[in-house]
Amino acid sequence: MSNKSLVPDAKEALNRFKMEAASEVGVSLKQGYNGDLTAKQAGSIGGQMVKKMIETAENSLKGSR
Repeated sequence: MSNKSLVPDAKEALNRFKMEAASEVGVSLKQGYNGDLTAKQAGSIGGQMVKKMIETAENSLKGSR
């Protein structure tokens, strides 16, 4: 699996999204390398991001009916 974005122009928006998700779960991220995070912290950020993406998709589907 590649770490490249399918839409390169979205990189900044994805970084902001990640920072927002981290803030929501109480994990402070710094710009650049964050290799000092625990697996639990990183997982909580990723989980929050997925939760928000699913919520957005559900709302989009609900609105298109």
